[in-house]
Amino acid sequence: MSTFKAPRGTYDLIPPVSATYLAVREAIAAPLRRSGYGYVETPGFENVELFARGVGESTDIVTKEMYTLTTKGGDELALRPEGTASVLRAALEANLHKAGSLPVKLWYSGSYYRYERPQKGRYRHFSQVGAEAIGAEDPALDAELILLAHNAYRSLGLRDFRILLNSLGDAECRPVYRAALQEFLRGLDLDEDTRRRIEINPLRVLDDKRDAVQKQLTGAPLLRDYLCDGCRAYHAEVRELISAQGVTFEDDPKLVRGLDYYTRTTFEFVHDGLGSQSAVGGGGRYDGLSEMIGGPALPSVGWALGVDRTVLALEAEGIELDLPDATSVFAVPLGEEARKVLFGVVAELRTAGIATDFAYGGKGLKAAMKAANRSGARYAIVAGERDFAEGVVQLKDMESGEQTPVPLDKVVPTLRTKLN
Repeated sequence: MSTFKAPRGTYDLIPPVSATYLAVREAIAAPLRRSGYGYVETPGFENVELFARGVGESTDIVTKEMYTLTTKGGDELALRPEGTASVLRAALEANLHKAGSLPVKLWYSGSYYRYERPQKGRYRHFSQVGAEAIGAEDPALDAELILLAHNAYRSLGLRDFRILLNSLGDAECRPVYRAALQEFLRGLDLDEDTRRRIEINPLRVLDDKRDAVQKQLTGAPLLRDYLCDGCRAYHAEVRELISAQGVTFEDDPKLVRGLDYYTRTTFEFVHDGLGSQSAVGGGGRYDGLSEMIGGPALPSVGWALGVDRTVLALEAEGIELDLPDATSVFAVPLGEEARKVLFGVVAELRTAGIATDFAYGGKGLKAAMKAANRSGARYAIVAGERDFAEGVVQLKDMESGEQTPVPLDKVVPTLRTKLN
């Protein structure tokens, strides 16, 4: 027994549960790959300033939740708390926006880190799949990303999720709303930290989950009432494009999400079976982020979906994914000569694309067949000296128990036919 354990607020992914996580990642990524999104992978840590500028110095992520470190060379780094800033930094550094037509469409998958109070659905280490479309301002792009996330969840069998949608305005209309919201918030009974937030980013107060704050927000001015004509028309087209595909959503005028870089379209996927941590994913448009981190003007939109919370949503709906068998064939040698010959057969089967395992460790027949059962294999190959003298192996159907001899040189084509 090891004396070490996974750090508090983290988890290990081990079989068989890990197979579900892999399937969820694949289901989310599949529609992205079919829609022109290329894979990008960024380092697990970045310059602290990248997140301070992009995510926002007033956000809980930057002020309370980032894991930071100082290198021996004096560099200030942070474990990445989210994916968008890193992906945009990578795209700018590689000049992808200059390489061809825009938008640059990228998807990613990885682990992220935030120092939070651990609870179900909220971890200090968590997994996300995300997508970013960089360099184009088009309502169809916002709608595309929302529909791709919707399709991914539907492909997993999820039904009890909702899409919340809002517009956060732009540089023309949001300052007017910001001033009206600040005036309203200054009249409330709030703690000092929240009062400081009113002056830095008042929209973040709307995202405060505390009941004592939420009760006072009744009657707060809503951004939708301050949208300029351009933002109102843009949002109307996003809504129209989504609706035309038969996808329903709910308008949520208080939806602001927790990051400073969002503009115009913002959305969230929530699942009511998860309790307080109901958000399974979300995103929006971030037209000014490139300039915030030193790049050119590149209007962009994206989302990130939580793999951990998607798995919890599947559990809440009682959905078991139809996962491919880890092992289709299990080889059981009887004797040293059989071990050498069947090891070669196993290699041939694997080369032919058939998932095959082997009874390692010199197990006896009884113990080896128990291992074959535990593997979930559909067929077992059993052979000893007598079988090889006749040029055959015994092919056992693990469901029916039926056992038939198969010529040694016909094992691969026979199993390929039976498994297909």
